[in-house]
Amino acid sequence: MPVPRFARAALCAAGTLALLSACGGGEKRAEADIAASQVTTIGVNSYLWRASLDALSFMPLLQADSAGGVIVTDWYANPQTPAERMKVTVSILDQDLRADALRVAASRQVNQNGQWVDAPVRAATVQKLEEIILTKARDLRQSAIRE
Repeated sequence: MPVPRFARAALCAAGTLALLSACGGGEKRAEADIAASQVTTIGVNSYLWRASLDALSFMPLLQADSAGGVIVTDWYANPQTPAERMKVTVSILDQDLRADALRVAASRQVNQNGQWVDAPVRAATVQKLEEIILTKARDLRQSAIRE
């Protein structure tokens, strides 16, 4: 089966980046790392993607679309607070590792008389989750540069 032109170009670019990173010092390696995070089979920044999946790994996933950069969890109830449950949607909006390339939205419900009722989510909850994802993404990038 013939390889599509885009796939050949991506493979050539990845091979060229690998050669460049093996030949140069730290600066070229950092440049290759940044480029490698953008030349992927997924449509978004790979560090943000992996960090998001890692941060949400305790929740059941409904959807994980790497091409569109969307992760949607199913409802999750913490065993310590079974009368409350959360659902999270993470959207990665760019191929660059930037804070504004990440959007997190959360829904919360509480159980009242056997019925799940929508309840407000504290803004600090969403901000904390964004911080966790961004920190993990930066750590992944730093680890990749050091290797």
